[in-house]
Amino acid sequence: MDTVDTACDQAASRRSRRTAKGLLALALGAVLLGATACGGSAGASSDKGGSDGKAGASGSTSKAPVSKASVSISPKNGATGVNTSGALKVSAAQGKLTKVTVTDSHGTAVEGAISADGGSWVPAGVLHTKTRYSVSATAVDADGLNTAQQTSFTTLNPKSVNYGNFNINSGSTYGVGMEVSIHFNKPVLDQAATHKGITVTASNGVEVAGHWFGNQRIDFRPENYWAAGTKVTLHLRLDGVQMSPGVYGQQDKDVAFTIGRSQTSVADNKSKMLKIYRDGKLYKTYPTSLGDAEHTTYNGKMVIEEKSLTVDMDSRTVNLGNAYRIKDVPHGMRLSDSGTFAHGNYWRPTSVFGHENTSHGCVGLHDVKGGGDPNTPAAWFYNHSLIGDVVEVVNSPDKVIDPSNGLNGWNMSWATWKAN
Repeated sequence: MDTVDTACDQAASRRSRRTAKGLLALALGAVLLGATACGGSAGASSDKGGSDGKAGASGSTSKAPVSKASVSISPKNGATGVNTSGALKVSAAQGKLTKVTVTDSHGTAVEGAISADGGSWVPAGVLHTKTRYSVSATAVDADGLNTAQQTSFTTLNPKSVNYGNFNINSGSTYGVGMEVSIHFNKPVLDQAATHKGITVTASNGVEVAGHWFGNQRIDFRPENYWAAGTKVTLHLRLDGVQMSPGVYGQQDKDVAFTIGRSQTSVADNKSKMLKIYRDGKLYKTYPTSLGDAEHTTYNGKMVIEEKSLTVDMDSRTVNLGNAYRIKDVPHGMRLSDSGTFAHGNYWRPTSVFGHENTSHGCVGLHDVKGGGDPNTPAAWFYNHSLIGDVVEVVNSPDKVIDPSNGLNGWNMSWATWKAN
């Protein structure tokens, strides 16, 4: 009996303890629930958390601050047929641009600069035609917070293009009087923009300037003859340049050449002698025959612009009627577009040279028919001359040759040359 009562008392005690623990757990749960309801949970919103959105007692995080700066890029994203000049602009409001990157589809960067106030960016030159560009720009506000914008667009495909044919070959060597001459196949109405797209640089840093002859030709030269050994490069940056309304350039290339030894020559109409100078010192002297009294030779500095072992000379091509037609004139070197040459002459006796002017305006030197004798004056002069060498005629009764008649801009003052 005592044993049964004791067992019953122990069971009752265990039930009492379990009931007490349950009541305590419920009480604690009620307290925690009340605390949660007052503080708000991390994943729920509550008006009691405050209108400023700051974290409540539960320690919840706030939204990241947003930059007040904004970036604007023109043209709009995905635009096509975009003009190559004036269309690309990047600007910032309520902040300053810190970085602008514009690249073409090959990853080549477009040069440009952020303005001093950080408010805008524009490219340094024109964009290429038919090209897709990507733009990335970043700006910062007064609090140091950044914002960024990215776009892409494609430039126009022109219906009409203009090409410039130039007179130099990459890697070639020319004389000290060589002028870089570019002839366009269509008239150029915006000469300033086109000129800006063409530069000629020299390894010794000498200034090189361009001069327009009409609306389809521009030539480049330094103030004085090139120094021997100078490395010269023609830079064509014409792709995207609008040369005339609706007419665009397409060329984007560099052409490099070298200036050879210094050789200049002087043909004196009075003495009838050709003096050849190397590095400013007299090197060779040959008797010559210049233009006769009715067909005088131009005065002035003339540049050899082409060489031919034999030349077909026809008086009809220079408006002299049927005065002559010689198909095999040896060792011809053109000095003007109008037909002035330094060339060999085999049809006159050697006694003429140095004593009598008998040509139709050319500089003639003794030669043999076919030009096969390398020891004649004409052969030596031809073999030792470069395209770009200068032949100056002095003391002729004729006028100074027009600077546009061949590569003869050396007959124009430097000030006049640079004025156009």
